[in-house]
Amino acid sequence: MTTDAQPEDSVEPTTEPAARRPRITLRRAALPAAAVTTVAAVAVACSLAVDNHRIRAREQAREAALAAACSYAPTLARYDAKDLDTYFAAVLAGATGDWKTEFDATSKDLRDVLVQGQVVSTVGEVTCAIESADETTARAVAVIGQTITSLGTEGAPAPGQLSVNMSLREDAGRWLVSEVSTPLLAR
Repeated sequence: MTTDAQPEDSVEPTTEPAARRPRITLRRAALPAAAVTTVAAVAVACSLAVDNHRIRAREQAREAALAAACSYAPTLARYDAKDLDTYFAAVLAGATGDWKTEFDATSKDLRDVLVQGQVVSTVGEVTCAIESADETTARAVAVIGQTITSLGTEGAPAPGQLSVNMSLREDAGRWLVSEVSTPLLAR
């Protein structure tokens, strides 16, 4: 028997043509997911790039501060009572802040002592390290091999070591020493 009736589980026909009916395809569903994934990937890449830049900047600052500390340490320990103007100028050229003020204020007294004692100090091996650093400040320590001849040593070379702690800060592209401490200097 032929009948025009539809089975009970069939779908009601719609009056819209098939081309106008919205179809959710796998392709349309994947577009928003791909966009979210792309945006997330770009955000992660930007974050990693910024972190990498900060890490590199901090490491470059640390290396520059170390170079400045290693260069300044022998400047502190090399002097000759016959040419103290050169010594004082070199120390002040690498100084800033409190250290510059303090050294400049005590240089007359230091000059008197070094001249009276006919002190000459030469520098041997210098070992230095950075204790801490960021992009603009650093703490360094230096151990300076030093040989002193003076009236007190009766002209004989007296070898020794000088330990120096330094604070440095970046100032207009240069690392300058802002604080110096050592057990031999009274604070």
